[in-house]
Amino acid sequence: MAARSAPSCHLRLEWVYGYRGHQCRNNLYYTAAKEIVYFVAGVGVVYSPREHRQKFYRGHSDDIISLALHPERVLVATGQVGKEPYICIWDSYTVQTISVLKDVHTHGIACLAFDLDGQRLVSVGLDSKNAVCVWDWKRGKMLSMAPGHTDRIFDISWDLYQPNKLVSCGVKHIKFWSLCGNALTPKRGVFGKTGDLQTILCLACARDELTYSGALNGDIYVWKGINLIRTIQGAHAAGIFSMNACEEGFATGGRDGCIRLWDLTFKPITVIDLRETDQGYKGLSVRSVCWRGDHILVGTQDSEIFEIVVQERNKPFLIMQGHCEGELWALAVHPTKPLAVTGSDDRSVRIWSLVDHALIARCNMEEPIRCAAVNADGIHLALGMKDGSFTVLRVRDMTEVVHIKDRKEAIHELKYSPDGTYLAVGCNDSSVDIYGVAQRYKKVGECLGSLSFITHLDWSSDSRYLQTNDGNGKRLFYRMPGGKEVTSTEEIKGVHWASWTCVSGLEVNGIWPKYSDINDINSVDGNYIGQVLVTADDYGIIKLFRYPCLRKGAKFRKYIGHSAHVTNVRWSHDYQWVISIGGADHSVFQWKFIPERKLKDAVHIAPQESLADSHSDESDSDLSDVPELDSEIEQETQLTYRRQVYKEDLPQLKEQCKEKQKSATSKRRERAPGNSIRLHFVHGYRGYDCRSNLFYTQIGEIVYHVAAVGVIYNRQQNTQRFYLGHDDDILCLTIHPLKDYVATGQVGRDPSIHIWDTETIKPLSILKGGHHQYGVSAVDFSADGKRLASVGIDDSHTVVLWDWKKGEKLSIARGSKDKIFVVKMNPYVPDKLITAGIKHMKFWRKAGGGLIGRKGYIGTLGKNDTMMCAVYGWTEEMAFSGTSTGDVCIWRDIFLVKTVKAHDGPVFSMHALEKGFVTGGKDGIVALWDDSFERCLKTYAIKRAALAPGSKGLLLEDNPSIRAISLGHGHILVGTKNGEILEVDKSGPITLLVQGHMEGEVWGLATHPYLPICATVSDDKTLRIWDLSPSHCMLAVRKLKKGGRCCCFSPDGKALAVGLNDGSFLMANADTLEDLVSFHHRKDMISDIRFSPGSGKYLAVASHDSFIDIYNVMNSKRVGICKGATSYITHIDWDIRGKLLQVNTGAKEQLFFEAPRGKKQTIPSVEVEKIAWASWTSVLGLCCEGIWPVIGEVTDVTASCLTSDKMVLATGDDLGFVKLFRYPTKGKFGKFKRYVAHSTHVTNVRWTYDDSMLVTLGGTDMSLMVWTNEMEGYREKRPCDSEESDIDSEEDGGYDSDVTRENEISYTIRALSTNIRPMLGIKPHLQQKEPSIDERPPVSRAPPQPEKLQTNNVGKKKRPIEDLVLELIFGYRGRDCRNNVHYLNDGDDIIYHTASVGILHNVATGSQSFYQEHNDDILCLTVNQHPKFINIVATGQVGDSADMSATAPSIHIWDAMNKQTLSILRCYHSKGVCSVSFSATGKLLLSVGLDPEHTITIWRWQEGAKIASRAGHNQRIFVAEFRPDSDTQFVSVGVKHVKFWTLAGRALLSKKGLLSTLEDARMQTMLAIAFGANNLTFTGTISGDVCVWKDHILCRIVARAHNGPVFAMYTTLRDGLIVTGGKERPSKEGGAVKLWDQELRRCRAFRLETGQATDCVRSVCRGKGKILVGTRNAEIIEVGEKNAACNILVNGHVDGPIWGLATHPSRDFFLSAAEDGTVRLWDIADKKMLNKVNLGHAARTVCYSPEGDMVAIGMKNGEFIILLVSSLKIWGKKRDRRCAIHDIRFSPDSRYLAVGSSENSVDFYDLTLGPTLNRISYCKDIPSFVIQMDFSADSSYLQVSSGCYKRHVYEVPSGKHLMDHAAIDRITWATWTSILGDEVLGIWSRHAEKADVNCACVSHSGISLVTGDDFGMVKLFDFPCPEKFAKHKRFLGHSPHVTNIRFTSGDRHVVSAGGDDCRLVTFSAHEEQTMLLVKRLNTTTPTA
Repeated sequence: MAARSAPSCHLRLEWVYGYRGHQCRNNLYYTAAKEIVYFVAGVGVVYSPREHRQKFYRGHSDDIISLALHPERVLVATGQVGKEPYICIWDSYTVQTISVLKDVHTHGIACLAFDLDGQRLVSVGLDSKNAVCVWDWKRGKMLSMAPGHTDRIFDISWDLYQPNKLVSCGVKHIKFWSLCGNALTPKRGVFGKTGDLQTILCLACARDELTYSGALNGDIYVWKGINLIRTIQGAHAAGIFSMNACEEGFATGGRDGCIRLWDLTFKPITVIDLRETDQGYKGLSVRSVCWRGDHILVGTQDSEIFEIVVQERNKPFLIMQGHCEGELWALAVHPTKPLAVTGSDDRSVRIWSLVDHALIARCNMEEPIRCAAVNADGIHLALGMKDGSFTVLRVRDMTEVVHIKDRKEAIHELKYSPDGTYLAVGCNDSSVDIYGVAQRYKKVGECLGSLSFITHLDWSSDSRYLQTNDGNGKRLFYRMPGGKEVTSTEEIKGVHWASWTCVSGLEVNGIWPKYSDINDINSVDGNYIGQVLVTADDYGIIKLFRYPCLRKGAKFRKYIGHSAHVTNVRWSHDYQWVISIGGADHSVFQWKFIPERKLKDAVHIAPQESLADSHSDESDSDLSDVPELDSEIEQETQLTYRRQVYKEDLPQLKEQCKEKQKSATSKRRERAPGNSIRLHFVHGYRGYDCRSNLFYTQIGEIVYHVAAVGVIYNRQQNTQRFYLGHDDDILCLTIHPLKDYVATGQVGRDPSIHIWDTETIKPLSILKGGHHQYGVSAVDFSADGKRLASVGIDDSHTVVLWDWKKGEKLSIARGSKDKIFVVKMNPYVPDKLITAGIKHMKFWRKAGGGLIGRKGYIGTLGKNDTMMCAVYGWTEEMAFSGTSTGDVCIWRDIFLVKTVKAHDGPVFSMHALEKGFVTGGKDGIVALWDDSFERCLKTYAIKRAALAPGSKGLLLEDNPSIRAISLGHGHILVGTKNGEILEVDKSGPITLLVQGHMEGEVWGLATHPYLPICATVSDDKTLRIWDLSPSHCMLAVRKLKKGGRCCCFSPDGKALAVGLNDGSFLMANADTLEDLVSFHHRKDMISDIRFSPGSGKYLAVASHDSFIDIYNVMNSKRVGICKGATSYITHIDWDIRGKLLQVNTGAKEQLFFEAPRGKKQTIPSVEVEKIAWASWTSVLGLCCEGIWPVIGEVTDVTASCLTSDKMVLATGDDLGFVKLFRYPTKGKFGKFKRYVAHSTHVTNVRWTYDDSMLVTLGGTDMSLMVWTNEMEGYREKRPCDSEESDIDSEEDGGYDSDVTRENEISYTIRALSTNIRPMLGIKPHLQQKEPSIDERPPVSRAPPQPEKLQTNNVGKKKRPIEDLVLELIFGYRGRDCRNNVHYLNDGDDIIYHTASVGILHNVATGSQSFYQEHNDDILCLTVNQHPKFINIVATGQVGDSADMSATAPSIHIWDAMNKQTLSILRCYHSKGVCSVSFSATGKLLLSVGLDPEHTITIWRWQEGAKIASRAGHNQRIFVAEFRPDSDTQFVSVGVKHVKFWTLAGRALLSKKGLLSTLEDARMQTMLAIAFGANNLTFTGTISGDVCVWKDHILCRIVARAHNGPVFAMYTTLRDGLIVTGGKERPSKEGGAVKLWDQELRRCRAFRLETGQATDCVRSVCRGKGKILVGTRNAEIIEVGEKNAACNILVNGHVDGPIWGLATHPSRDFFLSAAEDGTVRLWDIADKKMLNKVNLGHAARTVCYSPEGDMVAIGMKNGEFIILLVSSLKIWGKKRDRRCAIHDIRFSPDSRYLAVGSSENSVDFYDLTLGPTLNRISYCKDIPSFVIQMDFSADSSYLQVSSGCYKRHVYEVPSGKHLMDHAAIDRITWATWTSILGDEVLGIWSRHAEKADVNCACVSHSGISLVTGDDFGMVKLFDFPCPEKFAKHKRFLGHSPHVTNIRFTSGDRHVVSAGGDDCRLVTFSAHEEQTMLLVKRLNTTTPTA
């Protein structure tokens, strides 16, 4: 039947009626050409009102929901819905795709906006986080992404007046975004008191940071910066859906149906109420508005588009209308006129003119309409309703004829009979009613055969029969008009049907796919004349089939445009058009039908361009007219490259097996052997499933691949060099057009493509990224060599275009569902390429991040054939492809112009020359053609007879299938399927260069007893002898009747035994390979065969039948059988006497048999070692227990072989590894060296007779590899290509408390910090307030309330403090951070960090300036050393999960002098960034994360682009640094780890440091890095040694460079000297800092005179003659190199928290007391520490006496001490409590001392009684521990706040509890530090569920209050603040937990103390009047 091919006619979309107004907004614009652009369903429409013409953009695959217009107004961006939605940027003039953006959003794209110059596009997704994404759309590249909001975002816009700023709005929010680096940082708009927090629907940006936005209630909100400054109320009566900015001003449109125009300052100009105009109606709602000049476009909710001319604003012009809400199901065509009728759930019925493309009539009904029909005379129109009724109207004036309701369920289908007498009405209650038209629609019959709802009806031409379809897919027939069911098939046979709209029936079988029974085709309509059938389905697809189509799975053409369900489709009355309607998209599509005869002229109808392919799918009907696939191609398509285990999986598998290994490796394991092997020669070439993978380099070497090796073969010298970067089969290879670079693609879970240099054999770039799965099947370079195209073997055969040097993916697309064999880039246009494969030829062009493909158009010339190869011709239009039938197809553009017969059988390879082509095929012939394939110039047959004498082997068969051809150097290079590489001279002779086994596994291998030759036998039924000496060739070959699996030379080397797969074996003459004798005793394959040693008297033959037969060689008899194995035999070995056999079986048994009888012996394992074995190939037993890997379940060790000196055991395994072990390998998991070259199974390994070479066989890669053995002493200085053992050594890496602490520290982010004190109870702002007892009468005769606080600034007018400016920070983060102190400006300034602040500290003056943009703790800091980037600093911070939101970890790059942020990098290092380093050019930045993988990432920081990222190590990495002279090499060190990294393109390659060259070197924990010339690297270790590495090999150890861990190292760039810093006890000769020469041979030590017992240096840096040192004790010290003098620049407490803080009563001094057991005195004016006292115990609190002459200190152990300030002598001390003292206070009259402790008590001491300090009384019944205490001004009361959020007042000194509220209210307090009490209720924030306010202090003026809390915030309030959640200002600077805070005397400064960060921060406080002045002074210090 003809249904096997798609119909040759065609549909072209001519018109779309409708506009998407529902659930979309801002989607209607004027283009530059004054056309109107909008969208409907899945189509972008460009409508020209002048010509009344529509153009369509059809690149989307689902509903479009968002649209943005480029500022130049030609390009349009549209976004769609779907599981993997994408954005298209297209030209509104040509409607061609320019760019495709994909792979980021899910669900759909809600909004789009271009920036001012149109370079960038922002998009918002519909996913749960409403992701916001910024694109460089031309390159198709995402620049930045961040979670948008938790709720829907409705609009987003770029601020057109400020670069890099955006605004988004949506449900109950508006956000202002700034883009810096790759970080999008939002700030929420503050509604404040000006407006209500509500949903914002649309926005527009204006100059001066103004933003106008439309709100849900109809107001317009005006924003300045992030603050709401005013509202324009009642701008509209309801929500404002659209706002459009133009030159003249703004236009807004709302739900009230009004358009308002506003001028540029948002003053109203005019209002247009569309409801009042003549086209208006009630409920009109505006969704989109566009204002240009004097025209306004308006789109409404009900799918209308109006155009308004401003002068005649009450006469809007209706441009477009369509159906609106609800589904659209009803469609009918007029029988005689070009009219279509539609009816929808919006209750309207509409009549459309198909000629004028316009709505000509509309009528609204009472009910939703579900179906329609027009009578044959065109007078009556019947409409079926959803409620079960139907209505008949007159067509001409839409008046009602009848309305009948006989049914309760929806009427889904009705039809008039052809003679016009009856109307059949099908209902959802499974009945069909027949009505007589002439009897005013009286019911005359009913049909009741169906069991389900009626879906379709058709009348016969004579009106006597009716056929129905129902929801069950049943087809029934009825006699009319009575409705009796017809069951006889005979009666129906002859019926001719008037129309065909049924979906089931023989004639339309073909519309259903072959194996599907789903009911997803909604509508069908047959065109009898054109013999075509059109169908509509649930997937938005219209299909054309041939009619009738009887066989299931017929071919079709398909057309997309509708989004989801196409509910109905009909031919127009004259078959000129097809009308289709969309259910959910409300649209009516009109398609022009182009019949076959017209197509001939219309070659210009290029196939529809779209991303979803708009042509016929290859459906799966029986393809009898397509030739059988060629057997070779068939074989190839069935190959699978899937692996059980990929190499990528090994690290995870090892992790899973870690536990097992830990228990096993308690014994110390043997070292790896000293020998190593090096790949020397590979016999083989991969031709059986690869094509065009063989090339000449420019210097005449040959590159090709086999197994996992890229081979460079020198034919003059017959030598090979190898690229060993791949770890699995290479599947494709291509060479760079200009340089000798090669690209190879491999098999893998996420397969990589390597681009490497054939000269240096180094990788230049490695391309990966999850785009291809399972493997890469084809690659090709562009003509300029800058780009690379690749194709994967994943299910959709993805095509990717790369910029390979950068390693960036440029574009990606799904290729085909069948295999693609080849990809070729157009040599003339770099944006075009072709792919060819199974029944596939596609022409692609790049569009941004996507590729747009068009299928080759075959027309009538040929069949859709499988293409095996393709090349471009002499112009960009011409292309040539070779087919599987031997033709060459010639293409122009996408059209097939002609075919030429070229070969018998498939054309596998083509090559384009300057003047012609060369082709090669399965027929073994190479043909040369002229440049148009007119004639064949010459052919060469590959035959044995033509083989030249210099050949390196023998041709196995004549005319082998040719798989690759390449030309160059006067020769043709040919690769064959049999694994041969031949060179054909132009004059005819052929030289064989390389060969290997043919397809089939290779297992058998034997080496000769005294010659350097070996024999192999394979499943390809050949036995071959190879020469391993320098000639490297195959010496002899013999064909066998069966494949073989094993072979063995006799001890004299004369005979060769071969075991075959059918159970027979033969002995052949080793020289001639002729048969000597053969036996056939077994059924299963022979798996191993061995001659006994010595004379070779016996031959043991092992088989898969589990027996071993022993034959006497002399008389050729079987003399014994070894029985007792339970499984097949895998290996056998003889002992040296020829008496004992050792056997391995598949069940992992190790058995012993005695020869010659075969008696089984049991030998204890201890004895086995003592037996002298003639050979050892066993993989079982104690001696080789260690060869089984940790992941032994997944992989088998298949082969082993022991050297003759019994020292080294070589093994081969299933993963393709060749490993060397020291023998015997006792104990599990021995150490080894491992080599990758084979791809999967290594089936056999053998040493040669003198151990000089190792020969290995690859099972599936058919290659024979020869390795040279390098003895222990012989070690060239070349990079060692082995990898050390699987398991990191068990020896621990050493221990040091500081290192352990740093390794185990866990950083919490601020937002998650919890309370530092163990508080219990209800927080103050949640407590119920008790009413006070005696409410004072309102009449105020009573004396005025006393002051709450005694005020000390006498004579001054009180002014509140307005602002705090960060002035000084005492402290530096040295305890857990390193290398974070640097010199800037030639040593004038130093830069370091503490908490979340970067500090620039001037050495001379001590003044500080601050970088405060981090929102959490900084963990690392580095300075850019390149002169171009002077004073550029990078800092990395703590963060939460890596979700790219504002709490994600980030790196800031900033200018140290002006504190400008240059770039912010949000990164995927969850938890935080622990190390950063700039590259040599300063352009790249390296960062290391604290995440479990310890990810290493490289950034181009200026663009915010991530270049490469990879898991670094499974344990903590401490530091990673670039080599100072490189942008590609860097080193990382950490816990038991040092790695040497290279950046290649986007890939990071690492090598572990190799210890093996030094005796007894062990891998220690490495802590620091420095660099020397000639690729030297120095790493500092935990033991104090420094390791010196050359490349990645350890070459020497500087023992005990320090006595403790070497924490810091610094390389001076100008003279190469190296500074090291460590942990040392100061001694005469040693010092914690040392300065070394360039090679770390001589040094000079410096002592740090800090007085500490041990110095622990954490950071070193060297400037001019000075060394800068940062210590663990938070000191920064400058050491002079000449005089070794130390100058302490910065001091701080060592360990936190700092709890105690006291300010001097009259001077700018303050005291701090901390857990480190010191009390320190600080001077603010001189910016330094004046003194410190070591107490020996942790101090908790400190206080000055009122005169400032005494200091009281409370300790953690319950003791307190009083010192005299003048002499620092102890005046007295006492310990009455066992727990910590929390607060200590002198009374204002200096008489009493109050001591509050955590024993819930306050003790009073009378100081007048002298230093004996006897307690005079104490306060009882305090419910919890004491936090703060304050005396009253008259010293008679004490207020105490306690740990259960309660405040109490006690009398002094009696300690009596005061309960009287009124009395308490009248007390005036001397100080106020309480966080509790009604007066300070306002300081508690809403967000304090887990965290607390820790401390507070009221200013001496009594009107300002500062607090510190657990989030690390310092806040400034007015005092008192009794209202909840009082207004305040916030200041950042601390890490989490501010523990204490105080005003200094005169309120000049605020001092705060930190918990986590143990540092002191000083703010200067500014009053109102000096505010301006100080702001000017402090412009450099940004306040938070």
